[in-house]
Amino acid sequence: MILIESAGITDRGRKRQANEDALFLEDAMGLYVVADGMGGHLAGEVASRMVVETIGDYIRSCQENAENETPIYCNQTLSKEANRLMSGIHLSNRAVHEAARDNKSYRGMGSTVSAVYFTDGTLIAANVGDSPIYLIRDGQIQLLSVPHTVMAEQSALDPANAEKLGMEFRHVLTRAMGTEESVKADIYEIECFRDDILVISSDGLSDKASPEEIKALVDGNGSDAACRRLVDLANNRGGDDNITAIVLKIKKVNNTPLKFKRMVAMAKRIFYKYTNKFKI
Repeated sequence: MILIESAGITDRGRKRQANEDALFLEDAMGLYVVADGMGGHLAGEVASRMVVETIGDYIRSCQENAENETPIYCNQTLSKEANRLMSGIHLSNRAVHEAARDNKSYRGMGSTVSAVYFTDGTLIAANVGDSPIYLIRDGQIQLLSVPHTVMAEQSALDPANAEKLGMEFRHVLTRAMGTEESVKADIYEIECFRDDILVISSDGLSDKASPEEIKALVDGNGSDAACRRLVDLANNRGGDDNITAIVLKIKKVNNTPLKFKRMVAMAKRIFYKYTNKFKI
């Protein structure tokens, strides 16, 4: 069992006429999702809402009818819960794609998705697009999601020449929900520990605040206050885009083997630093 202090907020920002972001959070399910929509008039709002609602409905249905669960997506290297989340992502991609195909006013719509789903002792992070998922652990902040943008992928292949691309390529997506009949999501499952903090956001926040600034605001505040401060920071710096943030603080993890493994890992790290300090 994992006890989570959670909060989420979405804000239109100061420049946009509508809010095309959507979020889903439910502690009872252990599921938290952010989607950033794109498209024509209202289409982005429709796409992001479809993404979070479809994933939420699918996971809820699986949990309520676990004995009869039939995954849409099945990868033998993934856990049952990770396959469940991937199934929800694939199902929501199909829903957005079909809606865009069947309704002229929705043509070209799509969305990002970034989701965190908890098991009894692990967290699963999955994403399509560039809405980031951050993990704050042991005083460090790291990106768990994989940005699917032209700039990020060029940087991975050829860092020197990536700088020659214009800043507009930072948000040119190479993958998105609903733009194709199928989608490839990145997924990552790791052990979860007490005092871990996760932040899921749209780029309306990550464009305006560095990871270290996000960490500083989240560290010193409860989840509700942290969300509000993050949104306020983005708005105070222009609020050029819609802004969404979910903050998750892990208060309790009832998993003794995982705690023991963490203590062993920390002891090894301390021993390594100590022994190497005196090597000649």
